[in-house]
Amino acid sequence: MAADPIDHAADARALDGAGLDDVAEARRRCEAFRTIFARMRGEIGKALVGQREVVDLALVTLFADGHLLLEGVPGLGKTLLVRSLAAATGLGFSRIQFTPDVMPADVTGTSILMEDEATGRREMQFRPGPLFAQLVLADEVNRASPKTQSALLEAMQERSVTVGGETRRLGPPFFVMATQNPIEQEGTFPLPEAQLDRFLLKVVVPPPDRETLREVLERTTKADLVMPSQALDARTVVAAQKLARRIPMAPEVQDWIVRLVLGTHPDGEHCPEELRKYIRIGASPRAAQAIATCSRVVALMAGRYGVSFDDVRRIARAALRHRIHRSFEAEADGVSSDEIARRLLTLVPTIEQPVFPAKGVVRR
Repeated sequence: MAADPIDHAADARALDGAGLDDVAEARRRCEAFRTIFARMRGEIGKALVGQREVVDLALVTLFADGHLLLEGVPGLGKTLLVRSLAAATGLGFSRIQFTPDVMPADVTGTSILMEDEATGRREMQFRPGPLFAQLVLADEVNRASPKTQSALLEAMQERSVTVGGETRRLGPPFFVMATQNPIEQEGTFPLPEAQLDRFLLKVVVPPPDRETLREVLERTTKADLVMPSQALDARTVVAAQKLARRIPMAPEVQDWIVRLVLGTHPDGEHCPEELRKYIRIGASPRAAQAIATCSRVVALMAGRYGVSFDDVRRIARAALRHRIHRSFEAEADGVSSDEIARRLLTLVPTIEQPVFPAKGVVRR
């Protein structure tokens, strides 16, 4: 029996609105978001086995209006995740397979001379490249030359493309999901720090466990691959993004985010003593923005109208791991950026403890 068609306009109306002052209205919208998120998760699960945390973080990045960097060895389903996300959202999708010979014009598009057959008149016309889509898969992005990577950087940060001195806007939603292989280094160009910082989150895709791999074999070697059905549309995505930005955050939670990011700076007062030797350069303010924005989406996932400390814990490592630059001591001791972020969450207290003067000392 076929499922009832989804009313995407009703979904968008359930999320959209001018304000969230009424408690009952706020709860209704949070529950609507939770329902849509669960529907998306279920549709993607039709094609992608396991990888629950990776799927959730990809959806969090989409609803937080950011870009995602996926890192993992080949064959773990990174490309399938992006294709499944495009099918489940109904967004315009394009894929760029990066290689060293890909030029900026291959990504952004170019102006070409066209002749009108009726009049014989010639004029320059712009032919858009694959960046003019709503969901862009940048496959093996570290294989592109720095010149081509810079063309992608403008689209990610400014949501626009400049060709021939003319700037063209990229309509919302615009979501870049890039993949890279951490092992193969020949013929690759490491992403510059400025571009890494533009990715809202970096997700490391783990290898499957025994049960997951068995399910992969059952699904992929006995029958045709089932792709997700469309679970929402672009208008619903934009409405969800607007709703997430309005979720309140307590001053104590916001202050913890600030101290976490400041804790990555080895010369600062908030950096734990045992981590100072492992950090060369700390995270930028974009890390704090990423944690705050994504934490609001995580709260909505749980149907809550407010961000908790646990929401921050769930998202912080993915927001910090590509923004912490390790020192030589960290490399020598085998301490990864991910491990530094994990320790940071343990060592930086959620509530800052007041510093009292020593006994017998009076502060003036």
